[in-house]
Amino acid sequence: MTVSTPSLSASRRITGAHDIASQAAFAVRRKAFRALHERGCFVIPNPWDVGSARYLQHLGFPALATTSAGFAFSQGLPDSGDDAVISRDRTLGYISSITAAVDLPVSADFLSGYGRQPEDVAESVTRCVTTGVAGLSIEDATGDLASPMYELSVAVERVGAARRAIDRSGEDVLLTARAECYHVGHPDPFRESVRRLQAYAAAGADVLFAPGPQTPTEIKALVEAVAPKPLNVLVVRDIGLSVPEIAALGVRRISVGGALALAAWTGFMRAAQTLKSKGSFGGFASLAPYGEIDGLFEASVSAHEAVEDQLER
Repeated sequence: MTVSTPSLSASRRITGAHDIASQAAFAVRRKAFRALHERGCFVIPNPWDVGSARYLQHLGFPALATTSAGFAFSQGLPDSGDDAVISRDRTLGYISSITAAVDLPVSADFLSGYGRQPEDVAESVTRCVTTGVAGLSIEDATGDLASPMYELSVAVERVGAARRAIDRSGEDVLLTARAECYHVGHPDPFRESVRRLQAYAAAGADVLFAPGPQTPTEIKALVEAVAPKPLNVLVVRDIGLSVPEIAALGVRRISVGGALALAAWTGFMRAAQTLKSKGSFGGFASLAPYGEIDGLFEASVSAHEAVEDQLER
């Protein structure tokens, strides 16, 4: 009995079909992602793995963003932009897994761009674009406690390098520039955030982001400072404002960073601690039904297999 195998030309045709279909799908997602920033306000939650990404898509969110913290914790590692802790290739693999798992626009939390020099940032951004992302963010934190933020002139050059790398790719990927003033304990975080975000907007950033402000006064002032470009606000705890209330301040996009991953870790840790310390299964009360989650992922597998079959035809 002879076992037939696909010819090389047939394999190439299938691979080519995948590539063409993927690029077309990514282009549609990128167009949709840009449109989301043009009016109204939307929540962009942050999955840490394929399962959480597919569940968030199932709930109906219009876009997703990766989370460096959530991914790091899932790998038993600290949240770090240090290539020696979590390499650029490992991060790109995680980002690719999310873009491949869902049919939604995905924005990458790309830390400080995996490079100190503008040309290094440009190379990293070029590689990130190839994962199929609809957007990516670049921070101005150095990771150095003695000098935690890049000098403004250098930070602007890095944003400009990222902008040019995206433009050279020919892909409509939104660039988000992050001012980390609040996160690194700057003595005047609001004023310095305004100064930096305005400079990043002039350097070509599409979206501006200063994680930290949580009062209506500061959020609204940042919105006005970067207008007409959209502002992203990070909410990682209950700040006493709802999504509609934040939207009313003029915010276009709300992300939650590693908060959903921390929520999952919180449930796991409490259940495990109760089991160990008390010998009690009380932590298993009110669990999501096994069949609900299993059924969701079974449907996801079937949907992806249907797409694969269509491409091969």
